[in-house]
Amino acid sequence: MATSPCSSSGVSSSSSAGLGAEAALEIRTRSVEQTLVPLVSQITTLINHKDKPKRSDRTLQAIQRVGQAVNLAVGRFITVGAAIANENRELKEEMSIACIEAKRAGETIAQLTDVANLDHPESDGRITIFTDKTGVVKAARLLLSSVTKVLVLADRIVIKQIVASRNKVLATMEQLEKVSSFQEFVQIFSQFGNEMVEFAHLTGDRQNDLKDEKKKARMAAARAVLEKCTMMLLTASKTCLRHPDCESARLNKEGVFHRMRLSLEQVIEIVTDSRPSGENEMAPTSIYTSIKEFKNKVEGLRENLYFLSKENLSTMLELILEHTEDFTDSAYTSHEHRERILEQSKQAKMELEQLVSVWMQAQSQKTKEITEDLEVAILKTCQCMNELKRELHHAATSLATDLLRYHADHMVLKALKITGVEGNLEAVAEYTCKLSEQKEQLVETCRLLRHVSGTEPLEITCIHAEDTFQVTGPQIISAAETLTLHPSSKIAKENLDVFCEAWESQLSDMSMLLREINDVFEGRRGEKRAYLSLPRPGKHNANLKALKPVTLDTEEQAQLGKLGLELHLLTCDVDSETEKWEDQENEIVLHGQSISSMAHSMYLFTRGEGLLKTTQDLFHQAEVFATEGIKLASVLTAFSNQLEDFDKPLLLLEIDKLIPVCQQLQITAKTTVQGKSATFTKVDTCIRKTKGVMTILSQVLPLSCKLLKKCGTGNGWLRSPHPWRENRLQTNTNEDSMEGKTDAFGIKSLEHHVANLTFLESK
Repeated sequence: MATSPCSSSGVSSSSSAGLGAEAALEIRTRSVEQTLVPLVSQITTLINHKDKPKRSDRTLQAIQRVGQAVNLAVGRFITVGAAIANENRELKEEMSIACIEAKRAGETIAQLTDVANLDHPESDGRITIFTDKTGVVKAARLLLSSVTKVLVLADRIVIKQIVASRNKVLATMEQLEKVSSFQEFVQIFSQFGNEMVEFAHLTGDRQNDLKDEKKKARMAAARAVLEKCTMMLLTASKTCLRHPDCESARLNKEGVFHRMRLSLEQVIEIVTDSRPSGENEMAPTSIYTSIKEFKNKVEGLRENLYFLSKENLSTMLELILEHTEDFTDSAYTSHEHRERILEQSKQAKMELEQLVSVWMQAQSQKTKEITEDLEVAILKTCQCMNELKRELHHAATSLATDLLRYHADHMVLKALKITGVEGNLEAVAEYTCKLSEQKEQLVETCRLLRHVSGTEPLEITCIHAEDTFQVTGPQIISAAETLTLHPSSKIAKENLDVFCEAWESQLSDMSMLLREINDVFEGRRGEKRAYLSLPRPGKHNANLKALKPVTLDTEEQAQLGKLGLELHLLTCDVDSETEKWEDQENEIVLHGQSISSMAHSMYLFTRGEGLLKTTQDLFHQAEVFATEGIKLASVLTAFSNQLEDFDKPLLLLEIDKLIPVCQQLQITAKTTVQGKSATFTKVDTCIRKTKGVMTILSQVLPLSCKLLKKCGTGNGWLRSPHPWRENRLQTNTNEDSMEGKTDAFGIKSLEHHVANLTFLESK
């Protein structure tokens, strides 16, 4: 049976084989996990080689090549680890130890696989992979544990960057709270805007990289708050500066600052995996989760009649029925839904009583196999719980649908704006009462939706929506009161508009949340959210939605093997060239690294490994790959404009080669095909075109590096304080999913406000 140096699932998410007495290293991010995949693959290949009596020269050479490749890769890896250690003194000792262990393990594997020149590997007494397979396993485990440790230590640096960015934001926020003039505010807020952009990108990247879906949802919620509050902070602060003696304006501003601080703290809790004072997160259990656990226990009786007590099941059902009181006691649940929920609850009690009776009878008879009566009782109990779940789902979603439809015209918000400008205190008081009622309805609805949301990430999103309505409602009221007291103030009017927009935005988010909850309930959303560079199916080409995803069989993978290997070698060449650049933040390097990363994913596809599982995934990846290539061509063209005339032709020649190949790959990826043969041909063409782009890239990178040094003007033209900022903003313009966003908290609008802000403002 084949063995692996790590867990049976490939790369364990919470273990690091071979660490011994050291604490287990938990892999929290996808990037660390995916970095380990190729190493695990090669080591597993070594360990699982067939112990045949006769070993051909080809087999011996292959084993030696793999061993040397592992050792060389480890050598390059620990060089990077050592550089990281030198730049981060607090990690130097741990990193150095891990690098030494990795180096020793890599050298051991190289020695044990040095068998190509031996006619009879066992005859001269030398220890090899054939005579000491246990030694290879030990070395492999040591290598995996040490490499994992290096990666996890390097990941701490990313965490450190996010914490440092948060600290900068907090420090600037403290300055903003204390300013007393518009001129000073403009200067500090400009700095604050830049710091928020940096924090947005760092946390956005981290969010997409997290493995834990709950943490990812919590991060998305916290970042959504920061996005909306950034604009609120601007207008609330302006209003306070314009009306320093207004109590409602002060409360409005303090509320924004307080909420931003809580969200910043939540982000750090997620990133550092810690909670203040060692608190444990205790989220209330939803009915959906409780019913699922109850059904699992009931169905478990088929396998074992004695693994739990009847009191255990009764307690679980009582807890579920207690939670249903959230629905039956709610003033917003319709009479029909309330009656049906109560009826199903009563029925559930009866079915459990019948189940317990049959179950106890089966136990008394000491039967080994499940009886027909018990099977019927199990089925009826589970069916009853399904019906209860359906009734609860209908009650919550119907209420949410009706509320969203009723408030779609935003009449209360419009009335508040009009009466505020009129300075009508009595009318504003009337509409603030109506808004408070609306807030209570929405908060209650979010609580009910959480019970039936179906997944933990959606539960978290429901809690976020509830909190947002709970906080934003009073903030709108305080903003409206300020406008009523100062009806001619344009700043106060602008402030109310911003808070109303946040409310409207949350209603829109709630509508999308409702659709997702319905999709989960109806079974229309079975796949996990996409991450990394993978576009979502159907997002880029509407014609592809109806196509059935196809995987390659073993024979097709074998045909693509040579092509895939050539692509892999080109990827290694490109990676080697990017490492030679002194400035790793150069846009040419960043695009090159992105292209190489996608090419590596496509190479793994040819081996039946990696994130690209179907041909559809490959075609989407090819389309994104081609787009990135065209972006690189644009950057190279801008670079060529900075060169002397006699240096331009060489670079322009490579650009002229790059653009057509990328365009051809785009066309191929978008072309619809049907049938196994046509699909395989399309895959083959995509890989070949990708290989063509990588060939050009392997020429472009050293040429550009040489020309950049030759022109002697540095590369400031290629860099902004955040050279990736504009590209990311453009990339996300058309994305409508929360999980894919790494946007800059609406920074364009924010910058627009800053640009128009002056201390002479007399609104």
